[in-house]
Amino acid sequence: MQHTSRHHLVPREEGGRHGPTADLCQPCHSTIHVLLDNKELARRYHTIEALQTAEELQKYLHWVRRSRVERISNRRGKR
Repeated sequence: MQHTSRHHLVPREEGGRHGPTADLCQPCHSTIHVLLDNKELARRYHTIEALQTAEELQKYLHWVRRSRVERISNRRGKR
């Protein structure tokens, strides 16, 4: 079973505390935060459609679409 987590489309630290969210699988959510900083997420990638087109995510999205990902360890300082 894949766990999901709530992604604030505009990060809380950038004023998105009460804004729209999306439920993402944990590997995808972690990867977004590894590859994109909060300012960039707020400025350029504050919709699911924009996230899907982010150049920084294309290699990962291509890989994950072809994989059965149950768990990846890409969180900063956590396992």
